[in-house]
Amino acid sequence: MKFQALDQKHAFCLVSVSPLRKDPKDSAEMISQLLFGEIVKIHSVSGPWVEVTTLLDDYKGFVDSKHLLPLSDEDTLNWQGIYTIQHNINKQISTPWGKQIISCGSFIGPTPSFKIGDYSFDCEAEAQELNRDIVLANLINTPYLWGGKSSFGIDCSGLSQLFFRLSGINLPRDAYQQAEIGKAIAFRNHQKNDLAFFKNKDGKIIHVGIIQENKNIIHASGRVRIDRLDETGIFNKEMNQYTHFLSSIKEIN
Repeated sequence: MKFQALDQKHAFCLVSVSPLRKDPKDSAEMISQLLFGEIVKIHSVSGPWVEVTTLLDDYKGFVDSKHLLPLSDEDTLNWQGIYTIQHNINKQISTPWGKQIISCGSFIGPTPSFKIGDYSFDCEAEAQELNRDIVLANLINTPYLWGGKSSFGIDCSGLSQLFFRLSGINLPRDAYQQAEIGKAIAFRNHQKNDLAFFKNKDGKIIHVGIIQENKNIIHASGRVRIDRLDETGIFNKEMNQYTHFLSSIKEIN
């Protein structure tokens, strides 16, 4: 399935997880990821690399052309209008190229059998749709991965973006971008599922976590983990020290 995108404006990710890289080479930094079924806008094609922007969070980078399949304008609009976000942590689907495991946060059809453009897919019907809190709990101990946003590896802002996407709220990709939206909340007034943002010594936002009950916070640092949160920041009991220093808390609706 050679990617022919010279005359195409959009494409979708055909693999479970595709690295979105800063530059058009395999050794370049992975700045984010595409998940199965995700739509991208195509800017240019150069050899094996396609320069794209993600439609949902407007994130630009380079993707291996073998990880994409082109979509017509009509098929792009059709897929945008019907896709749903996968809630199961992992799910097996049948594709024209064989069986494939996809992660929570992937883009799937509204029914077990669905099409993306000219391609047909089948997956098991979910016994019940897990709510975002259950999904978040099931992601505990997922390894930290810079630029990751799947159950195979995830970073802090990928975790918060995935969490809110499961309830239909689309956040920007990076923590500093996420910190610019929502309603500011005083520490004493925070509630479950508010976002807490953390800064470095220069005041730059470098980390984000999801506040839980009893002054706990779930965040990706080494792995997705639960730590204590207070007005200073995140306290890691294993290390017996603060690992992140609080900048602000936002309520996201």
